[in-house]
Amino acid sequence: MRRLEGKTAVVTGGGTRGIGRATAARLVAEGAHVFITGRREAELDEAAEAIGSDVTAVPGDITDPADLDRLYSTVRDHGQGLDVLFANAATASFATLEQLTEEDFDRVFEVNVKGTLLTVQKALPLLNHGASVIVNASTAAERGTPAFGAYAASKAALRSFTRTWANELKGRGIRVNAISPGPIDTSGVTELVGEQNSAAYKAGEGARVPMGRMGRPEEVAAAVAFLSSADSSYLIGGNLSVDGGENQI
Repeated sequence: MRRLEGKTAVVTGGGTRGIGRATAARLVAEGAHVFITGRREAELDEAAEAIGSDVTAVPGDITDPADLDRLYSTVRDHGQGLDVLFANAATASFATLEQLTEEDFDRVFEVNVKGTLLTVQKALPLLNHGASVIVNASTAAERGTPAFGAYAASKAALRSFTRTWANELKGRGIRVNAISPGPIDTSGVTELVGEQNSAAYKAGEGARVPMGRMGRPEEVAAAVAFLSSADSSYLIGGNLSVDGGENQI
């Protein structure tokens, strides 16, 4: 018996070649019907085609309430409510305190904090009893990595939201937990640092992790699948670090 047989899931940021797509594929493999959403329609369609059956692509921007309404209307039409929500979509920016612009700050907090808030808030009417909400935080929230201040602060806000939402929703039997990936080898990393810097950056990131390498999106997806399932039934308000020991040892 697959752990999510007959369940319905939503994964935001599910079109990119990274954690979102890997998680959507894993949840489908576990038996769920997965709705993926993201701003890049071509990549979203490609992801849906690659995953195959039991996946529905709904283009949209998590910072746009109308787009989220359209997403959840599609989920509602599926007729089974919502059992798993992985609030994964995010953006990042490299800028020191001296370099950080108001535009950079607003963009990071608009997507990571406001977008995640709206994603979870608008899902509330659909969440079934026993549903699992997983918020994608980051080990960056616990570190003082130079030039990553706005991103880290936005993820710290999500960690705080996770605790509050877990307390507020426990009466409905809904579990809210966070997941904090460490350095994960995704196309988003390459976009952030630039193609010419990618190899050196990834080598450096892998070298400082106790396990000696960057993580794979599939490893984060496996952790999300665990938090999505009844196997994690006694976890609430927690934060599962998938970081190769980065912040642990």
